[in-house]
Amino acid sequence: MPVKPKVSFDNLEIAFASKSDAELRRMHLVFSLLNNKFISDLGIALTNLSFKIGLPVKPILKSTMFGHFCGGETIAESIEAAKKLADFGIESILDLSVEGKGDEESFDRTTEEIYQTLVESAKTDYMSFGVFKVTGLGDYHHMIKLQSGEILNLEEQAAFHRMKARIDKLCKAAHDLGLKILIDAEESWFQNVIDDLAYEAMEKYNQQRCVVYNTFQMYRHDSLERLKNANETARTKGYFFGAKPVRGAYMEKERERAEEFGYTDPIQPNKAATDRDYDLALEYAMANGVYLVSGSHNENSNYHLTELMDQHEIDPNSDRVFFSQLYGMSDNISFNLVNAGYRVVKYVPYGPVEKVMPYLSRRASENSSIAGQSSREFQLIKKEIARRKSRAN
Repeated sequence: MPVKPKVSFDNLEIAFASKSDAELRRMHLVFSLLNNKFISDLGIALTNLSFKIGLPVKPILKSTMFGHFCGGETIAESIEAAKKLADFGIESILDLSVEGKGDEESFDRTTEEIYQTLVESAKTDYMSFGVFKVTGLGDYHHMIKLQSGEILNLEEQAAFHRMKARIDKLCKAAHDLGLKILIDAEESWFQNVIDDLAYEAMEKYNQQRCVVYNTFQMYRHDSLERLKNANETARTKGYFFGAKPVRGAYMEKERERAEEFGYTDPIQPNKAATDRDYDLALEYAMANGVYLVSGSHNENSNYHLTELMDQHEIDPNSDRVFFSQLYGMSDNISFNLVNAGYRVVKYVPYGPVEKVMPYLSRRASENSSIAGQSSREFQLIKKEIARRKSRAN
């Protein structure tokens, strides 16, 4: 039976071991801005305006928000960021965070770029995952029609088949290169189609090992049941099932659409219900052979998963379980987990600065709106700065 490692997310020396004093000061600046929602929203709005009218704001962004939350503008720059994480035992997932134009040319270009992230990842021993969003590879309007029961015309059918071919190209590449690949969750009104595409890929590529993982947004009240049903189907058909539970990213949009179109709100009644189902998903996964990537910045859920692994005698270094956080966030969780022997992967977003603004806007919004998120990060950073000053005196 494996010995249960001792984990504390309060060990700041470990949490910020990778940060120089200058990097820590930058973090202090970034999170002090995020800690004030008005200033954060105003800053994002002014930055977007500056790009539109051609003001030279790129250097400022690269030294603040972009530099903190993104690995770089290119695959090569992001690999350098990943190498720094690897020095401390943390793995990385190169995540193209650019929203395309939504035409066939952009879908092909996105597919090729993600394919290149897989090729480059396979050359390392610290990037074992790839990731993609299905909407980056094909027209989501076709998925909406399919989920609502409409028939696609011949042109739409051809476009949908091209999207499926792009998905297959990336999943096959992950399989052939010895990697794993995550399929991101998206909006509920076409998520069923994404699920079907994910399970089709799993049945094809998860026969010998777990390659393809589907993502479950636990703020949906049906996600726990969907996860269980998907695993039972995988068992019946004889392939490995990979799941990445997250709390979710489209809640406000989901509620607004449900109200607009008059259907039942798919969102949990409150955060407590989301937290409950998230932890129940972890419990189910550990008890039922699911291959898991736990995407969480919640300290309690991460503690809970370490306890479950101990309970089910799962080696912390096993590839059954990966803990996952975003680059630039929750380093106290990531670095302390890996220090205790667990496998941790950071999403490392990248792309041209001006094209990553939607991603940075979401990070700013989430950090300033989630109760305690930015203030928790901010307090930890201030404590570490004070600790280093007292040590130097």
